[in-house]
Amino acid sequence: MDSGKAMLFAALAAVTVMFLAVWIRAARRARSPMRVAPTALELAVGFVTNFFDTLGIGSFAPTTSMFKLWRMVPDERIPGTLNVGHTAPTVAEALIFIAIVNVGMATLAGLIAASVAGAWLGAGVVAALPRRKVQLGMGGALLVAAALFVMTNLRLLPGGGDTLGLEGWRFAAGLAGNFVLGSLMTLGIGLYAPCMMLVSLLGMSPIAAFPIMMGSCAFLMPVGSLRFIEKDSYSLRAALGLAAGGVPGVLIAAFIVKSLPLTALRWVVVAVVLYAAVAMLRSARGVGDGDIVPSAVPPAVP
Repeated sequence: MDSGKAMLFAALAAVTVMFLAVWIRAARRARSPMRVAPTALELAVGFVTNFFDTLGIGSFAPTTSMFKLWRMVPDERIPGTLNVGHTAPTVAEALIFIAIVNVGMATLAGLIAASVAGAWLGAGVVAALPRRKVQLGMGGALLVAAALFVMTNLRLLPGGGDTLGLEGWRFAAGLAGNFVLGSLMTLGIGLYAPCMMLVSLLGMSPIAAFPIMMGSCAFLMPVGSLRFIEKDSYSLRAALGLAAGGVPGVLIAAFIVKSLPLTALRWVVVAVVLYAAVAMLRSARGVGDGDIVPSAVPPAVP
């Protein structure tokens, strides 16, 4: 392993340990009378979404759809729960793909740093937003996610080039783009598909997107999550389910399954995400079932 990757891994380890220490301390301090141990459904959501996340599907939109469908998390707490709960599985993904895919170290480190800066600023805003604004924002985010899935299946996204690094104006554009994507991710807009489109537009190889997008998320999610934890703007039990179920899902996808025919699955995800988007926007308008009782126990896994 070269020194650049070793330094990146050391930094990621430090950020992750800091995140876990803050999360554990906050969870102990909360002393909530509610059940903390994740249910079978919450663990299953974590496993399934992170399994397919490792294969390039993304986890935020499918997780939001499941949360909304089964009324697992209050709408205004979904962004924080996504960021806090998916952090540990995403760190595992980043360690794997940074190790096996070679990308220019300056490009990788620069784009990761830009996304972290965007997430830090964005999380402070999103964590304080009222319920209706979160519903509107996430409804729009889900529509964007559905559009990106459709564009991917129809091969409308740019194919990219063959370079593994950025220089000059392309590097500056990459920094600006990943800063915006990092800030939007705190609202629940997954970074994977937009990041892959960004690096492809800048002429990089699509395979280079994997360590960039996973590394970006692995660094920005712990940093952004600190703001959600500080404001208690997330569901502890659901986040624990995503984390505990997600890490095994990542390892199985990366080392055992490795690849699947994903086009048909994306069409299914489009339908589910569109349903969740409509439900979220209807809730924002005060139509339908938007209020969720935080203490409600979700139904058992069918």
